[in-house]
Amino acid sequence: METLIHRIFDRFKKEFKEEPVLFKSPGRVNLIGEHTDYNEGFVLPAATDKAIILALAARGDDACHLVSSDLGQDFICDIRSFAPSSLSWPNYLLGVIDQFLKSGLKLRGFNCVFGGNVPIGAGMSSSAAIEAGLAFALNTVFDLRLSSLSLVKLAQKAENEFVGVRCGIMDQFINIHGREKKVLKLDCRSLEYEYFPFERENLRIVVCDTLVRRELASSEYNVRRGQCEEGVRMLSRYAPGIKSLRDVTSDLLRSHRGELDPVIYRRCDYVLRENERVGLACSDLKAGDIASFGRRMYESHAGLRDDYQVSCAELDALVEAASQVRGVYGSRMMGAGFGGCTISLVEESRIQEFGEQVSRSYERAFQKTPRIHVIRVESGTQIINR
Repeated sequence: METLIHRIFDRFKKEFKEEPVLFKSPGRVNLIGEHTDYNEGFVLPAATDKAIILALAARGDDACHLVSSDLGQDFICDIRSFAPSSLSWPNYLLGVIDQFLKSGLKLRGFNCVFGGNVPIGAGMSSSAAIEAGLAFALNTVFDLRLSSLSLVKLAQKAENEFVGVRCGIMDQFINIHGREKKVLKLDCRSLEYEYFPFERENLRIVVCDTLVRRELASSEYNVRRGQCEEGVRMLSRYAPGIKSLRDVTSDLLRSHRGELDPVIYRRCDYVLRENERVGLACSDLKAGDIASFGRRMYESHAGLRDDYQVSCAELDALVEAASQVRGVYGSRMMGAGFGGCTISLVEESRIQEFGEQVSRSYERAFQKTPRIHVIRVESGTQIINR
């Protein structure tokens, strides 16, 4: 991480001949609770040591100069007049600027260099790290005094409205609210949250990247969201107070199974079961029962594979390979699906064995080697003092 910080700092000084303020904005993992956030359910994410570093300084005019260090590309615009870019990456930053301006906040132009080690397209929310990180940085540099929750909502709206992905609020929330050695149970309806311990020194989170880029993820994400909304619309005929799947009980869903399209039923059933698993998993953490927590991870993957149908052969193969390694408590796909990563809980003493066995199995099946990241749970977005 120190090397990355120095690289971004030095690139900024070389480009703009001044010293910036530095920020670290983490990627995230989600231990359990997938595709529940936009259904106003529960999730259990954590901020990680994989992060985006942003170097930023205010300008004296309305120009906005953005530099992607990783891609070696620049984007320059007038902060008062800009449109979505065909380069794609600037849109995650422009969407944040757009939301600040729509909120009536006073911004000047600024220079920003950013880059990081959050795996791109792997389900660790590099987009939210950019969005929430920039929101935090602008709030700090321009002394706008927005609350943490306001920054979360602003960053989410940037992705919803400017980028065009109808994401839930989890990714931006954990980016701002993450704590070291803690996972966060978030109620995506009320936005109430509670921290649970993740402190066992002999336990590691391991993320395995399939190297399958998620071409279907954005479109199918929106399809799944629409299917859940259709289930809500149908079930609200029988219980008018229903506003989301959060309001649906298992008994209500099952009693009207015959009136629902079978696919819609399976989508809704998965979400209800996954919400229940989050609560039970939190109880497991309180009790220190990692074996039980791990079993719920396997159950979550089965639901995502069979009922929500957002997995793929590569993800399934990684989960199966992980399950065959001693010292692995649980494993599942993580993120929107159709590629990206799996997340596994592994005893520290078995990390090398895990990497060797899982890699061999994956290479035999797909003729490529997965990227394996051992993750630490760290704090949310923060200023870096140099």
